[in-house]
Amino acid sequence: MHVLVAPQEFKGSLTAREAARAIAGGVRRASADATVDEAPVSDGGAGLVDALLAARGGERRTATVHDPLMRPVAATWAMLPDGTAAIEMAAASGLVLLAERERYPLVATTYGTGELIVAALDAGCSEIVVGVGGSATVDGGAGAMQALGARLLDAAGNDLPVGGAALARLHRMDLGAVDTRVLETVLRVASDVRNPLCGAQGAAAVFGPQKGASPDDVTVLDAALQNFAAVVRRDFRIDLNAIEGTGAAGGLGAGLMVAAGAAIEPGFPIVADAIGLRSRIERADLVITGEGRLDGQTAYGKAAARVAAMARECGKRVVAVAGTISDYDASSGMFDAAVASTPDGMSASDAMSAGATLVAEATERLVRDVVR
Repeated sequence: MHVLVAPQEFKGSLTAREAARAIAGGVRRASADATVDEAPVSDGGAGLVDALLAARGGERRTATVHDPLMRPVAATWAMLPDGTAAIEMAAASGLVLLAERERYPLVATTYGTGELIVAALDAGCSEIVVGVGGSATVDGGAGAMQALGARLLDAAGNDLPVGGAALARLHRMDLGAVDTRVLETVLRVASDVRNPLCGAQGAAAVFGPQKGASPDDVTVLDAALQNFAAVVRRDFRIDLNAIEGTGAAGGLGAGLMVAAGAAIEPGFPIVADAIGLRSRIERADLVITGEGRLDGQTAYGKAAARVAAMARECGKRVVAVAGTISDYDASSGMFDAAVASTPDGMSASDAMSAGATLVAEATERLVRDVVR
């Protein structure tokens, strides 16, 4: 039996690569003659760098950049063998870099993500893939624009400070000093979030609260993004709010479209194509995917669901290992079987700390049931 193991991250517990390793261990314990192909996946957010490095090789690099509050932070990115850079914006501008008391999206900035792009340009990369997700920011990508050389000016011609709230005072943009190398590089923003930049389904309203925004903050940030979009529409004839995905990661893709000509693309297909996922599924007898929480939201574009859909298209059995299962409709036919790794009564913190062991044990049980 040949098994393809293709999980996404188990948020807070295991990276996609660590989850794949744990699942593979469970498969081997359940079936000594099984061969296992590990293919960690991502929807463009967390796990992008790991997934591409695992599939294509390359090297990790580290750059000292600025975090969401403009403090120095060492951020890792990947240089792939073909000269492509893989960047996760969360490494520089992520919520994970802030203590809960430091979540202040009115001033949080994507400046560090722009600095990572510059680091990739300095390394001679011909293509840059920026995975978005897990951001602490709602600044429309303004900080990244500033790091690339753009000037965001108020009515008096003064440079705006970093942060989303300042965009309420934006009067015009000067892109004359933007690093010309970025305009000669393919820049792809990978995200499976399709929200618009502004409004009830926009970056501030939908994602602001999880970044620490109060109801009043959401109002301020949405108005600031509305002004940003209006200036872009007036001066560059780009209607940001009409473009799907500009609301992802606090609007990072919007700013990169304006300053660098970036394209916003669904994240999962980028990863799937890069790692040759379909051909690996076609060679498998069984596909195992997984995620931290299997629930009613899984079907809405999560990587585990996308793996399952591809497996179905190829006529393969597909099962899932999850940290927890809640509000999941087993009759949906998404998976042939699914198992939760967290034992009844175990706290979430204990389950996360023992994630690798629990996932391996759950996989062993699941595979024994499937193959018997």
